[in-house]
Amino acid sequence: MDTATLRGFVDKRETSVLLRLKGSPSNNITCGYVHKKQSLVAPYNRSQGIPKNTWVRTPENQFRKDTNNGLNNSLVVAPEDQPRKGPIYAPKNSAPVKHENPLKKSQPKSSLVWKPDDGQRRRSFVWTRGGVGSDDRNNMKRGAVESEEESTGSTGDVSENTGTQKDQNKICRYWVSGNCVKDSKCGFLHSWSTGDSLSMLAKLEGHEKAVTGIALPVGADKLYSGSLDGKVRVWDCHTGHCARVIDQYDKIGCLINEGRWVFVGMPNVVKALNIENSTEFSLEHPFGQVNAMVVANDMLFAGTQDGVILAWKGGSEANPFQLAASMNGHTGAVICLTVRSKFLYSGSMDHTIRVWDLDTLHSIMTLHGHSDAVMSLLCWDKYLLSCSLDQTIKVWGATEEGNLEVTFTHKEEHGLLALSGMNDAESKSILFCSCNDNSVRLYELPSFSERGRLFSKQEVREIQMGPPGGLFFTGDGMGMLTVWKWSAKASQGSL
Repeated sequence: MDTATLRGFVDKRETSVLLRLKGSPSNNITCGYVHKKQSLVAPYNRSQGIPKNTWVRTPENQFRKDTNNGLNNSLVVAPEDQPRKGPIYAPKNSAPVKHENPLKKSQPKSSLVWKPDDGQRRRSFVWTRGGVGSDDRNNMKRGAVESEEESTGSTGDVSENTGTQKDQNKICRYWVSGNCVKDSKCGFLHSWSTGDSLSMLAKLEGHEKAVTGIALPVGADKLYSGSLDGKVRVWDCHTGHCARVIDQYDKIGCLINEGRWVFVGMPNVVKALNIENSTEFSLEHPFGQVNAMVVANDMLFAGTQDGVILAWKGGSEANPFQLAASMNGHTGAVICLTVRSKFLYSGSMDHTIRVWDLDTLHSIMTLHGHSDAVMSLLCWDKYLLSCSLDQTIKVWGATEEGNLEVTFTHKEEHGLLALSGMNDAESKSILFCSCNDNSVRLYELPSFSERGRLFSKQEVREIQMGPPGGLFFTGDGMGMLTVWKWSAKASQGSL
């Protein structure tokens, strides 16, 4: 096909398009439609003004689909007296009309706001939609934050400078992770403890999993800790540095100290470590994980996963520990053990507490009262205290018949994990109670009035009292071992 023929074909095609637009080539009228810097063939030239009722696309009135002729982004012409089906237009010499893009919905910007609501303070993301700047993109990346409502009438501390009321019962989660931007204006605690004369001395890092046992031998300058990571760490009490790591290559369920021995409970074995000459013995009779141990009446007792309590007594120098008894009774794993006078008390996953005679090693009593696993036991004065995942602390007292029954029940909002205690300067008994909300509550007995709280990044699984002077230790689920001190004027030893 030659050039002339091709040009004629193109001209015919353009003319066909123009006819569909109800126009014909003209040299007397100006084209009002320019696209991408190139003039399109239109029924008007560019030498004269725009005719009446012609809609010209501007940045304000974006192009829309022409429903009359089925063409997109095309010029739309309609008489003044006919209802408009296409884009909105205005007659000549009329006031300018603002046109909206029907494809673009208005969207307010995203923001994080604090809304007062009936005396309460709410923290939440309020999503509005619209233009997105750098701050909005950062908010979207963070995502929606769980709404929290705190009553302004709750017990708290009001900052003198900012007037912000702080909730003394909750620690700021962003401060814990090191990224709270509110500083003193934050409504939550920026502290690891509340209460009188409590202070954190050190954080000992090294364990990779939960701390399950802490022991400070009398007269020694070394602190021992065991963890689910399978390691026993020996800490220098003067420097706070880890002086030694003893790898046991299996999960450590508990760790205690008695005299020159440190006992380590693991699956199917108890390791006895001599801290004087570094010798080691294995007691291989347990079946399953050893969860709790205690020494009483010159015997070592160990509670195991299969619900059995094993007892070892002293033997020869070549074999210092000989199995003395296997005490059966629990139908679930034994979780905790404690001793008072001539009795051994055991708490179990079967929701019961059993009382054992240390002379006969027989079970003489079974206590029913908890509706979930019994996690810890503590003897206080003439009473036995027990805590459970059922969110209660029960105080057991002796009746005239010699039985034990619940004399008081303290209810918490969370499951309870561990109990310990010490006396203050006025000889008042202070109970330490670990909850699975990552806090430790301090209660004065017998009133259960709160004296303070300790906070951690994860739940505290182990609480161990130190020597007289107010020193104590906590181990949490992250493997952090923390050294605390209750000031000398407020502490006089353990319960």
